[in-house]
Amino acid sequence: MERYKHPLGKQLIYDSYELLLDSWGTKYEERDVDTTYGLTHVITAGDPQSPPLLLFHGTADNSAMMWIYNVKVLSEKFYIIAVDAIGGSGKSEPNTHYYKSFNQVTWIDDLLSNLQIHAVNICGVSYGAYLAYHYTMKRPMNVDKAVCLAGRIPSSQFEVITKMMAAFFPEALFPSERNCKKLLRKLSGTNFSTFEDNDVLMKHWYYLLKHFNNKSMMQHKIEINADTELSVLKDKVLFLIGQYDRLTNYPKAIKRLEDNKLNYKIINNAGHAINHEQADVINKEIIEFLA
Repeated sequence: MERYKHPLGKQLIYDSYELLLDSWGTKYEERDVDTTYGLTHVITAGDPQSPPLLLFHGTADNSAMMWIYNVKVLSEKFYIIAVDAIGGSGKSEPNTHYYKSFNQVTWIDDLLSNLQIHAVNICGVSYGAYLAYHYTMKRPMNVDKAVCLAGRIPSSQFEVITKMMAAFFPEALFPSERNCKKLLRKLSGTNFSTFEDNDVLMKHWYYLLKHFNNKSMMQHKIEINADTELSVLKDKVLFLIGQYDRLTNYPKAIKRLEDNKLNYKIINNAGHAINHEQADVINKEIIEFLA
């Protein structure tokens, strides 16, 4: 399966990806890590002697755009390892095995093993939040703590699909620049200017919606967990949820966190792009919880 709809679209995405990295405001290195499912592209920043912090982005984006307002501050405290999801719109290159049978836990095991990391902190946004708590639940001895941004623990696949469709459609089906801006405002809280005032970021997101083949990420399934499985997440995981996030801030999702006595905070004036809209607040929350 081709990850991009057209070679020109891929080039536009990769060119703007580099421009976004250049605006991170800190030194970074890029490398490819061999895994069961292909080459996984990671971007590292900070002192390798600092506690490692694994960063996972959402479904239809990549590390360059997701962490643009966070890496400079976080890399002062942690050794940042920002991961482009295999099969996603970043620079990771999946192999044929990825499209036949993909297991997120095996993939992350491979990453940590090849990076020679035995215990790690994790932070993820949206689908990345799922990876953060899912891996913590499956490999609690490998994870010190995890922060889930714009995340929740769904009770059914129906809940996942209906919330996603309500949030992204119909705008995502018709990726014009006008609809990109409309979708952005739909997903955001009051501080959507952090996107709209950044021409490179807006252009990159438009390229992703227009040229990335989302079917390439369909191997990244979401497992539905029973309440009895969630106890391992207590005290290890913090959920940070935007006040205006229609994907995560709704009564059923909040009730599940409360019923299972999981840590969460509502971040005022933020939507689904929580770490862009309230970067200073989120950076502070991440550092304080992981410390």
